[in-house]
Amino acid sequence: MKREELASIEVNLSESAGVRYLHLGTEWVQGSMRVAAPFDIDLEYVQRMMAWLLFVPADSVAGRHAMQLGLGAGAITKFCFKKLAMTCTAVEINPDVAAVCRAWLRLPPEGPRLRVVVNDAAQEIRRAEWLGTVDALAVDLYDDEAAAPVLDSAAFYADCRRLLTDEGCMTVNLFGRSASFERSLACITEAFGAQAVWAFKPTREGNAVVLAQRTPLRLKRAQLEDRAQEIESRWGLPARKWLRVFKAVEK
Repeated sequence: MKREELASIEVNLSESAGVRYLHLGTEWVQGSMRVAAPFDIDLEYVQRMMAWLLFVPADSVAGRHAMQLGLGAGAITKFCFKKLAMTCTAVEINPDVAAVCRAWLRLPPEGPRLRVVVNDAAQEIRRAEWLGTVDALAVDLYDDEAAAPVLDSAAFYADCRRLLTDEGCMTVNLFGRSASFERSLACITEAFGAQAVWAFKPTREGNAVVLAQRTPLRLKRAQLEDRAQEIESRWGLPARKWLRVFKAVEK
């Protein structure tokens, strides 16, 4: 499917056991929200996309800039906005996704700290206003079949790297059990350098989150454990569990 066709894909919702799911015209889940806790992150792989928190002091998070490429159900943007008190930008090619997120998935209204840009992410991230401004970049760009990322080249990831502040990190959702994973990882490594790249083992569903740093930073195990404990205490994310399934690609 061509990227421009993504702008008009039908957006659907389903609900089961207190969880509301977003679909793009198929049965594949493109995001979710627990109705009783709309600003928490429901899916395990989406929680792991917050692993950049391990690499910055917790007291410095509020006021930083988070950008999400591919809004999905808006879980990352909502969490960063409501729980982390960050400035948030979401880039989504399909205007109906943004509308459904506002109407049914509790996406807050736009304001000084929240902006939703309806555009092709590949074009938007080349705009000069974003360069060097993003502390936490979440990339989750799939079509209606959720088979492989729609933007997944070394050139694209190089554009992503240029968005980041010196302490900035990119997290990407990939499918760890598919043939495309190693190719995607190689593209990220080419753009960021091997020492800047970390990867999670796949979840049960097969999602493998990769993290890349603008500036490589290797914290000692004790530091990571301290920060994981802080993340759990402040924001309820299972960060200590992350450390058992998360490691640098190049030691």
